[in-house]
Amino acid sequence: MTTAMMPLYHVFGSATCFPKGNPCGGAPPPPPPPPPPLSMSLSPNVVMRMRRRKKKKKSFLCSASKCNLDDSSSSSPKQPFSITPSSQYDVDYLGQSTKGDLNLNSHHQLPSFGIDARPIQEVAKIEALEAQLLLANLGIPSPSSARDSPRGIFCSRTLNLRSISAIGYDMDYTLIHYNVMAWEGRAYDYCMDNLRNMGFPIEGLAFDPDLVIRGLVIDKENGNLVKADRFGYVQRAMHGTRMLSTRVVSEMYGRELVDLRKESRWEFLNTLFSVSEAVAYMQMVNRLDEGAIAAELGPLDYKGLYKAVGRALFRAHVEGQLKNEIMTNPELFVEPDPQLPLALLDQKEAGKKLLLITNSDYQYTNKMMKHSFNRFLPNEMGWRDLFDMVIVSARKPEFFQMSHPLYEVVTTEGLMRPCFKARAGGLYSGGSAQMVENFLDIHGDEILYVGDHIYTDVSQSKVHLRWRTALICRELEEEYNALINGRGHRAALVELINRKEVVGDLFNQLRLALQRRTKNRPAQTLAATNMDNQELTESMQKLLIVMQRLDEKIAPMLEIDGELFNKRWGYLSRAGLWDKSHLMRQIEKYADIYTSKVSNFLHYTPFMYFQSQEQAKGRQLFNVGDQKKNLVIKLDDMDRIDMNVICVVWQTLAHDSYLYCQSQPASDLEN
Repeated sequence: MTTAMMPLYHVFGSATCFPKGNPCGGAPPPPPPPPPPLSMSLSPNVVMRMRRRKKKKKSFLCSASKCNLDDSSSSSPKQPFSITPSSQYDVDYLGQSTKGDLNLNSHHQLPSFGIDARPIQEVAKIEALEAQLLLANLGIPSPSSARDSPRGIFCSRTLNLRSISAIGYDMDYTLIHYNVMAWEGRAYDYCMDNLRNMGFPIEGLAFDPDLVIRGLVIDKENGNLVKADRFGYVQRAMHGTRMLSTRVVSEMYGRELVDLRKESRWEFLNTLFSVSEAVAYMQMVNRLDEGAIAAELGPLDYKGLYKAVGRALFRAHVEGQLKNEIMTNPELFVEPDPQLPLALLDQKEAGKKLLLITNSDYQYTNKMMKHSFNRFLPNEMGWRDLFDMVIVSARKPEFFQMSHPLYEVVTTEGLMRPCFKARAGGLYSGGSAQMVENFLDIHGDEILYVGDHIYTDVSQSKVHLRWRTALICRELEEEYNALINGRGHRAALVELINRKEVVGDLFNQLRLALQRRTKNRPAQTLAATNMDNQELTESMQKLLIVMQRLDEKIAPMLEIDGELFNKRWGYLSRAGLWDKSHLMRQIEKYADIYTSKVSNFLHYTPFMYFQSQEQAKGRQLFNVGDQKKNLVIKLDDMDRIDMNVICVVWQTLAHDSYLYCQSQPASDLEN
């Protein structure tokens, strides 16, 4: 396929292309032939033939900001496109800035492309079809296909990437993804060694990554690990390493909510770095309950035990043993991602200023970035060439909250000197987000920050600076696949719950009829009033037995719902059958977009316009469409229905002023 087949006037898509051989500002190209009737079925070959009907063959050079020419016949320097600058932007109908949008210059008239020949709805229908076919012929995946995949970028709040001038990145578990078993396993080992040196019994304990998932909350008063829904109600809980029954959870947490503002009690597991600490703590809770902790360590309660485990892990990080081991053998801990540097390169070449803002020190940052980036970059580029500014030892979240002195790293050994004015391409330590804004001369929603920590990276940059935010949650890929593979189980579970709801609603209506009868009042309808006592009682008995047996079936199915992701805690995004987890609530509140890897940006473009989706049950990523097909019968018609027949069917739902029956032939319900 030749490049001459590409459309001339797609200015809002994933690439910006203009003709080579038709000079910018020159005469407009000849109009294309009129589009075919809407009733035609267009095959890719037909579309390709249409594209070849140009009087003059053209090739295309793509750019975000300039027109590249090689036609010596051109005499006009005027360009066909212009980019909306920061000083002249508007706000579109979704409330998003139009900064960075590409515009047609006035000398290009729409009639020359045949766009005014028919209503725009018809033109758009044809162009959308042609765009899909052209993407397929070019071998470029559609952004919609990426969106509906484990590596999609999911949107909580509409975000126009074209209006973003700078993108800042965290490093650990964002630009560099560690093997959790290796990294957190070694962190756990060092933590337990320190606990043993402190006198704690650790014999027989081993790292179990399945014990904990991101988004759980540690209850430091009770030695529990809990999973809460978006409102803070505890749905599941574990004491030590033992899961608590639903009844115990209800008795313990039925009257209180998880409130993350009470930091003295609740500790939210924001990131994968929390896994090793949580595993160690829950295992040590068992030892405390067993009375195995020596009295010489003092009278420890669960809160004091949490502090001891935290100190042990902190020493492992401060003493540098873990990081030294990783720097010596990075290939044992880092999962390479060849696509990630290329995604950043696309963003840089699109005019975005890239920033690296990490809490890690310079030596560690340089070693890990070299290992993870340099071998995948073209033309002997190094990782530093990607970034307009690198800030190490940033001290987040204080970096977003207050000002610290800025130092410039001036030697490969990491020696520093005070710095009062940053420069492009500089390497710095400390400082503040306000300094970054002053250096870039851009503020607020023109900056996108990408990180893996909901509080340190995402929440604080949004709350204090109104930066746009993206969360990297590596587990989303596994979550997505678990949800897809668990649809069969969930459909069966929902069907049973719906049947119980139908049976239960009829039971409640009959119970109400019986209650009114005992008070010498008429029932809801004439038919219900005329039922004899034996008929009413037997119908209720039968329905009650059905509901009890349904409960026996539903309870274990509900217990294992989500076990494809984690056998103890279920899905990452859900709490209970229908509600979102507390983690999902935090993501939607603070992250404008979220995805599993930074390299997923490569499946889109630096010009992507992310739009939030309809807020259906759960989430656009996690929605399972379970619907009941119902036949509606007015209650006035109930005198034509034999109540015994309805009891046998067990699928009648009395609700408001109608009686809803799951799809059955009307003749089956009529007497």
